[in-house]
Amino acid sequence: MSCRLSQRDKDIIAFINQFRAVDRDSLVDLFFKQLKSPVNACNSVMVRLYRLGLIERTQQYSPTVYLPIDAKIKKNSQKILHFLSILDVYKQMCSYTIPKNVIVEDKPTGRKGGIEPDLFCIFKGSPFWIEVQRNQYSEQKMQAKINLYEEFFLSDEWRSLYWQPEDRAAIFPSVILITPVRYAVSSEHIRIIQVSSIHELMEKYKNAGKQQRDGRPRSSASSSGIKINLT
Repeated sequence: MSCRLSQRDKDIIAFINQFRAVDRDSLVDLFFKQLKSPVNACNSVMVRLYRLGLIERTQQYSPTVYLPIDAKIKKNSQKILHFLSILDVYKQMCSYTIPKNVIVEDKPTGRKGGIEPDLFCIFKGSPFWIEVQRNQYSEQKMQAKINLYEEFFLSDEWRSLYWQPEDRAAIFPSVILITPVRYAVSSEHIRIIQVSSIHELMEKYKNAGKQQRDGRPRSSASSSGIKINLT
């Protein structure tokens, strides 16, 4: 069997390594949608990559979920569902525009005990740290999470993160909580956005943009000097 890899093969392997767990249907959407028989083409490629020992897979989910070859999570771990939730957020963003500088499980402080957002990206020109909450937590625990973001904001270490713009002032990312419930959390320094999905986020800012064009106040556009451009 030939070990020569196409650029698409390499991109798929890199994507699985980046997102930790990727289901077959997501691969179809992201890499094979333009083909005549996208599902069959995807299945053929993934079987080949698996047999070459370049990816792992678990068939405990339907459709099959693919993992990095050196995955440190068990094939029946609940962590897989968490990574799939992060992937779903990314895919929703891609339906509007491809996010840039994507980091899964970002650790911007570089040390244990700091903030560890599930996803960082620059989306429609604005930086975001995204927390994907599959389970419901106490408001005290969620506020403690927000407090860590405030501590990082006050440290000023974020100003030197590699993705910061060189031609203008540094920007502290807005924090998006993807959650089916709303928490009574607050911050004097950072913008917190609570939505159930990226689609809800986009709808919210589309309506805010319409209010601005109609001459009505736009209360959700900026906070503490932070501006968000999603329109």
